[in-house]
This record gives sequence, C-alpha cells and structure tokens, in this order.
Amino acid sequence: MARLQVNPTRMELSTLRKRLKVAVRGHKLLKDKRDEMMRKFVDFVRENQKLRKKVEKELTSAMRDFLMARAAMSSESLETAVLMPSRKVGIEVSKQNIMSLDVPVFKMVQEEGTSIYPYGLLDTSGELDEAISRLDKVLEQMIKLAEMEKSCNMLADEIEKTRRRVNALEYVMIPDMQETIKYIKMKLDESERGERVRLMKVKEMLEKEA
Repeated sequence: MARLQVNPTRMELSTLRKRLKVAVRGHKLLKDKRDEMMRKFVDFVRENQKLRKKVEKELTSAMRDFLMARAAMSSESLETAVLMPSRKVGIEVSKQNIMSLDVPVFKMVQEEGTSIYPYGLLDTSGELDEAISRLDKVLEQMIKLAEMEKSCNMLADEIEKTRRRVNALEYVMIPDMQETIKYIKMKLDESERGERVRLMKVKEMLEKEA
C-alpha cells in the first residue's frame, strides 16, 4: 500500500471518504459485470464448440463427396462444372449489445429463385450434387460460427480489461485511499491533542498570573 500525496486536512479527509465510497461501489459493479460476462462467455464457448463440431462434420462429408465426384468425373469436367457460381451470396452485419459491449451479428443474404447448382445435372455425377448441397447447407452455419467466434474474442478481451480494473481498484486504489484516510485521521488527532495541550498550558499560566 502507498499513501497518496495529500495535505492532512479535514477537507481532504472528506474528499477522500467520498472517493472511497465511489470506488467501493464501482468495484462491486465491475465485479458483477465481470462475473456476468464470464457466464455469458462460457455459454458462448459451449455453443461455439457444438457448432464447430457440426460444421467440421458437414465439411468432412462434403470433401468426401467431392473426392467421390473426382473419381467419377474427369478433372476438366469437374473444374468446368464448378467454375462459375450460379448465385451471389452476401452478408449483412448488425450489432448486439451484451453488457455494454457491441458484438457483431452476421446474416446471410442470397438471391431467391436461383439454383444452387452452377451446372447441368445431366453432365455431372450425383456425388458432386451431394457435395454442392452439403456446402450450401453448411454455409449459413459457417457464417454463424464466424459470428460466435468473433463475439467470444471480443468478450474475452472485455473480460480481461474489466478484470484489470477490478484488480486495480481492489489491490491498489482502495487500499491506498484507506491508508491515506488513516494517516490523515492520525495527523488530525495529533494536531487536536497538541492544540488541547497548548490550551491547557495557556490556562495554567493565566491562573498563575491571577
């Protein structure tokens, strides 16, 4: 603990007591915020892990279908079939507020009424159709996964910042103010005792003169 550099006066004592009260309240609020963010972070991580496993499973199946399609078709035919996309896909980005933190929300936007297959079905294999279908279904899940991972990273950074603030208040600012208040009270008590002794001596001198 380190004592603050202030004058030991009653005004400083009153100011420090007010600051200490605010600091204690702020410490409690920040701790509550940190704990709630930790709870939400754990929920996000669990959901993220489940979604990641699901996405990886679907991607593995899609890659397997692509390998089967490559075995059933020539390389030139396969490359020609998937060379040009059949429709455009975009992402709309908005925000969601979590404990005063704005995390991103991604939404997939795609053209309606267009086929997901960029080729004629007569010239390709069923495995390629299945691979394209799986990738189409998993795309939205991948976007959701990206959203959740970004949110997890932002929450982790905010939790770390809040933790540092809590520790600064708990182990530095509040103890320093408490130590300074104790020091000022001690100095004021000493000054009061000294003043009382001086008054007693003056009284004694006046009585002797009388």
